[in-house]
Amino acid sequence: MANPLQDQLLKAGLVKPHQIKKATKEKRQAQRGNAPDVVAEQARQTQQHKAESDRDRNREQVAERERKARAAQIRQLIETQRQARSGGDSTFQFVDAGKVKKITMHKAQRAQVINGVLAVVRFDQAYELVPAATAEKIVQRDPGCVVVLNAQSAPQEKPETDPYADYPVPDDLMW
Repeated sequence: MANPLQDQLLKAGLVKPHQIKKATKEKRQAQRGNAPDVVAEQARQTQQHKAESDRDRNREQVAERERKARAAQIRQLIETQRQARSGGDSTFQFVDAGKVKKITMHKAQRAQVINGVLAVVRFDQAYELVPAATAEKIVQRDPGCVVVLNAQSAPQEKPETDPYADYPVPDDLMW
């Protein structure tokens, strides 16, 4: 026997030789059984890590494709719906990214921008005029593209009737 502890236990009569053989056999089997498990566990972890990284990369690619699709939709909306501003005789000033910018347009277009019929959008380092409905579609895709979109004033509703209108407040009321 190679193990001095086992020899001592055997000499003391605490264990029998077949018990020692059985224990060493179980120990060897456990060691042999663990070795493939460790390798299999490492392979499984490696495969799991690779699958996670593939999923992350796939999510990034899908997000990039969606971003490009939204940008193409915005480009198409602006190109098809923009209003001609050539020969404009009026300027409109607005704030974009903390800086005052201005564009030239016709007086009628300027009034429409102020009233909320037209909107100013950022397009390829320039600004264009589009109808408010188109601007709302653009806002759904990318709110940062729309620079000026004045809300059209809704018709004023009648104020609610005052339930105390029939009870006048006296002039000589002292608090």
